[in-house]
Amino acid sequence: MEPERPNYGGIMVHLKKPYWVFLILLFTFVAVLTFQISTKDILPFQFFGVTGSRKTSVTSGSDPVPDPGSCAGLLGELPERKHVMSIKEFGGVGDGKTSNTAAFWKAIVHMQRFSNQGGGQLNVPKGKWLTGSFNLTSNFTLFLEDGAVILGSQDPKEWPVVEPLPSYGRGRERLGGRHISLIHGDGLTNVVITGQNGTIDGQGGMWWDLWQNRRLTHTRGHLVELMNSHNILISNLTFRNSPFWTIHPIYCSNVVIKGMTILAPLNAPNTDGIDPDSSTNVCIEDCYIESGDDLVAVKSGWDQYGIRVARPSSNIIVRRISGTTPTCSGVGIGSEMSGGISNVIIEDMNIWNSAAGVRIKTDKGRGGYIANITIKNITMERVKIPIMFSRGANDHPDYGWDPKAIPKIKGIFISNIMSLNSTKAPILAGIKGGSFEGLCFKNVTLLGLAPTAAWHCEFVSGCTNAVFPLPCPQLQNNGSSACCI
Repeated sequence: MEPERPNYGGIMVHLKKPYWVFLILLFTFVAVLTFQISTKDILPFQFFGVTGSRKTSVTSGSDPVPDPGSCAGLLGELPERKHVMSIKEFGGVGDGKTSNTAAFWKAIVHMQRFSNQGGGQLNVPKGKWLTGSFNLTSNFTLFLEDGAVILGSQDPKEWPVVEPLPSYGRGRERLGGRHISLIHGDGLTNVVITGQNGTIDGQGGMWWDLWQNRRLTHTRGHLVELMNSHNILISNLTFRNSPFWTIHPIYCSNVVIKGMTILAPLNAPNTDGIDPDSSTNVCIEDCYIESGDDLVAVKSGWDQYGIRVARPSSNIIVRRISGTTPTCSGVGIGSEMSGGISNVIIEDMNIWNSAAGVRIKTDKGRGGYIANITIKNITMERVKIPIMFSRGANDHPDYGWDPKAIPKIKGIFISNIMSLNSTKAPILAGIKGGSFEGLCFKNVTLLGLAPTAAWHCEFVSGCTNAVFPLPCPQLQNNGSSACCI
């Protein structure tokens, strides 16, 4: 029987693990540290509701009190979709076998005519709707009803190859172009992907096999990728088995990803959950993620291509995310960060059975910067390395990268961290000749380490306050009242 799902602001989120363990842990942690969240730590975003009716307004006037814990109001008020149709009206067949690629394309083209009339909504009813890639349009809602499943085609030709991203210069895995995402959009405004916890399943097994057997010709496609777009909401759905990164907003602004369940086998390669990339004003909250890579990774371009495009990621909130990834991190920043990453808040996360908790990934050749990052209120259990700064992956798009392009890291504030059954103490590996400074660690408790376990730090500087076990010598002013101001 599926565990009961909590209601976060009207959006139901799957719980797949025994959360009472983490609740007890968190309660104990708060009691010990007497930590309180002040109102100034919560941005004054307005609540943004989604209902399940056929004619769905993406705002809800039925919520009497704004929810101060949600930043979904970032999108403002979007108009009710007055033109609502079903995929069945365009010849769709939900038997799990018939291709609906043409039906989805026909439906989107039809919906474009309503863009200036409040927009259109395409409903996908209960059933299994097999399809290849299709593009969305502006002022549009894709709504999956209860029991609806969109299945990604197993024919690679239905995932066409498109140009590489400008800030990457080539496909992330292979030279040249890349397969388009299953659901794609470029240059769009006011787009909603939501529903009554319907499912989008990329059926990525075929792609994982191609990658593992080294028979992949082009970089795998994402499940959902939106480019150069503004005012995006993705909520209240289950995404499964993406061939590659699951949700990838790139060169976007005003993006809300809320109340999502994202699942992939824990050995599925590079199945990141959510990767905001060269995007601004992004809110990711109340999601459950199991994957074979980072649960959430903030990115901004790759080496010389990212430096040249210079599209940073900034003003990003990641909160109330829970999940596990045995090979990677709960939340990562980088390693593709050449356009710069700044003003990021990561808070209230539960991470377990993972290789790393929070990780900042850089390398020579990346250039760019990571600045003003706040990471707080994180609980972990059986996480191998709770805090990690890594370098030297020797991962570059081509031979044109500049070894003198050293990233600058400044202002990383990490506080209120509790990790049980940790395997290793934090590893903070800066880069020789680089600037990794202004690191702050406050109220960090790592339990379960061997008595000989010690922090490992190179080419970093900063300070600590109330940290156990004792930090490395490079983090000076231990216990100072001036630390972390």
